[in-house]
Amino acid sequence: MLFRRGGGDPDFPKGDQGRGSLGDYKFDLMPSSKNVTIRLAGSDPHQEVLSGIAQAAGVETAIARRTDEEERTDAPIVVRLFANGRIVGPVGRVPRGLEGPVNEALSRLDLAGRKPRIPVEVVRTKDGWRVDLRMGDTR
Repeated sequence: MLFRRGGGDPDFPKGDQGRGSLGDYKFDLMPSSKNVTIRLAGSDPHQEVLSGIAQAAGVETAIARRTDEEERTDAPIVVRLFANGRIVGPVGRVPRGLEGPVNEALSRLDLAGRKPRIPVEVVRTKDGWRVDLRMGDTR
C-alpha cells in the first residue's frame, strides 16, 4: 500500500509526511476548489530555512522540471522556494502520488503565460514549520 489510511508519505515520520488527496482534483487534475492545498513532506530538516521566510510575502515555489530520467525512475519532486528575491531550499518534497497535480499546475501556469510558480504558505504547526502549496490558486 502506497499510503497509510491517513494519507501522507510513509518515507517520513508521522508529523512530516505531508498531506493532500487526489480526490481534491477534477479528472484533468484541476483543483476542484480555491481551497485545495498540498502540504510538503520532509520539511523537518529545513526548519531553520522555513522560520527565516515564514513572514515573507509572496512566497512561491521554484520547482525544476523533471528530466526524462527522473520521470522514468519516478524520482521525488524536491521543492525550493522563491522568497525575498532569491531561491532558498530545498524545503521538502511533494508527497508520493501527488506529483501529477503539481506537474499539471506548472504546465497550466506556463501555458497561460504566467510564471510557473505555485503560491505557498509557510505555516507553524505543533510539529514545526510546514509548507502548504496553494494549489487552488493555480486554477
